[in-house]
Amino acid sequence: MSKIEEKVMSDRTERSKETRETTTRRKPWAPPSRLEAPDPKPGYQHRWIRTSLRGEDDSMNVHAKLREGWEPVRADEHPESDYATIEDGKHAGVIGNGGLMLARIPEETVQERTAYYRDRTRDQMTAVDQDLMKEQHPSMPIENRRSSRVSFGGRDRDTE
Repeated sequence: MSKIEEKVMSDRTERSKETRETTTRRKPWAPPSRLEAPDPKPGYQHRWIRTSLRGEDDSMNVHAKLREGWEPVRADEHPESDYATIEDGKHAGVIGNGGLMLARIPEETVQERTAYYRDRTRDQMTAVDQDLMKEQHPSMPIENRRSSRVSFGGRDRDTE
């Protein structure tokens, strides 16, 4: 083997080392996020909660969210990165930025809350429908259809 061939062979990397796991692609540039936050732990969801508005503490909002089940996410729970934190006050050490605080809630609680408001909305719609039907006159019945259908051109298949 000549010296040139040896040089080419030494510059090459072994095929076994060229795997997707060992090579990393450069991440394209994007503007930095002002609300950078860690990924939530499995079984939790994150949300930014307002702690101040126009320089005034918004303790009513914070207390309402805490009563709903949200709990503050502390920066020391995520030592892998350096997140912006609230420096002083009762929420010192919590991940926060510009009058906002990061909070988490179990996904079970989110599902229960969603079901609660879905049921409440359904009950309200039932009450509206019953009130509407109470006002109808036999000579002019009110048709209460909440479903719709969309078609694109062509014949109406219901009239055939």
